[in-house]
Amino acid sequence: MFSKEESAKMRKEFWTSFGKSFPRKWLLYNTNIKGFSFKFQADRKKAFVTLDIENPEEIANELLYDQLLSLRKILETEYLPEVIFDPAFQLDSGKYIHRIYVLHEKKFSIHNKNTWRDCYEFFVDTMTQFELFYYEYEDFIKQAI
Repeated sequence: MFSKEESAKMRKEFWTSFGKSFPRKWLLYNTNIKGFSFKFQADRKKAFVTLDIENPEEIANELLYDQLLSLRKILETEYLPEVIFDPAFQLDSGKYIHRIYVLHEKKFSIHNKNTWRDCYEFFVDTMTQFELFYYEYEDFIKQAI
């Protein structure tokens, strides 16, 4: 087990190492859609790349999620076959959001440096596919709001 300080240091090292190993400007929050963002996530047991829909206006959330559901087959067949659509993902804070994500299937722990390289490659490959999908269908997605 790691102390809180050691764990925090490992998390910081993980993300710093990722940024140095794959220096690139990612889309992430720069979608120009309020509450619509791509994220990298990693913890002690799993890693994933997400598209989170958490607009403060519930109707906007529903419209955006429905718009993406209409593109689901395209996303699955042309970009990310393992993508998961979750209309009620619960965050650690207890808040529910719409989340579309891909889970890193290989063994991973942010506390195990031997698993980092595979995770980094998963992050790059998956986020690149998410971004390509978004750029291709950006105008259509924005029609929802």
